[in-house]
Amino acid sequence: MLKKQLQKSIKFSLGIAVITFVLAAIFSVISSSVLSGVMWVIGLIIVLLIVLIGVLFDMLGTASAAAEEPPFHAMAAERVPGAKQAITIVRNAERVASFCNDVIGDISGIISGTASTFVVLQLANSLGYAEGSTLQLTINVLLTSVVAALTVGGKAIGKFFAIHSSTSIVFFAGKVVAIIEEKLKIKVLPQDKK
Repeated sequence: MLKKQLQKSIKFSLGIAVITFVLAAIFSVISSSVLSGVMWVIGLIIVLLIVLIGVLFDMLGTASAAAEEPPFHAMAAERVPGAKQAITIVRNAERVASFCNDVIGDISGIISGTASTFVVLQLANSLGYAEGSTLQLTINVLLTSVVAALTVGGKAIGKFFAIHSSTSIVFFAGKVVAIIEEKLKIKVLPQDKK
């Protein structure tokens, strides 16, 4: 039994690693191409949005692990949209948390760091300072520190809400998934565990 679970876990981990590689490459290309053509202020807003995405997904991953099924069963019995998806999220909390916290959360952290470097270069250039100047290095340290503080602080407060409002967060995610599945006719969540 343990060997079978280990094999399943290794297979899932390898799948997540491949997905992470592909998503990181896609997001990196997109963020780099978007940031190279915008002013530093817009770039800064994009960096903050990337941080926010990481924080929100981290919160969802934690909420999926903290939530319990019974409230969603009552909603599913009344055919409330999103309730079945919320049950699937809770039943697959290990996978959901791994994807949200590790894949999306970590990719967001890495890309926000890279994107902040673009912003620093654009800001230094707009102020007329050469690459490698003291001002550029100072701005780089400040912006990197702010991005790191917002990421860690945001995830900390997100975990508080995830633990204390897990049912609401998972139900909201279930409703979003239900809308996506209905409109795009694609299966977003993994198969239910029996």
